[in-house]
Amino acid sequence: MNVRLNPYIGFRDEAREALAFYHSVFGGELSMMTFAEGGMPHDPAEENRIMHGQIDAPNGMTLMISDTPSGMDMQAGSNISISLSGDDVSLLRSYWEKLVADGQVSMPLETAPWGDMFGMLSDRFGITWMVNIAGQGH
Repeated sequence: MNVRLNPYIGFRDEAREALAFYHSVFGGELSMMTFAEGGMPHDPAEENRIMHGQIDAPNGMTLMISDTPSGMDMQAGSNISISLSGDDVSLLRSYWEKLVADGQVSMPLETAPWGDMFGMLSDRFGITWMVNIAGQGH
């Protein structure tokens, strides 16, 4: 049996834009279903918003995103951080560079006290990302 943990990010009205952005970062297969397509009860004004979106990257990562209906409370980016880690230097640096575009670095990607390269940023949607590149400290 296989078990997988993956982030699921909720937006108010930016899920479609966020999916396009993250798809440009991670590549892979992108799928989207609107509230109208999903057949769930919804405000007619929200029928074209994303009920469920998913990116399945070639390396096995999965990211899920949806729009939160207007009748539900939410605060964007307030209670999620996403961590990318591994030892593929070029791939992780590429993710960092793409995610930081129009975002803000809170901790530069540099050697951390534990010897790895580590950095933190908030992307243009306010989502916090942590990148850890193993074995890169000197």
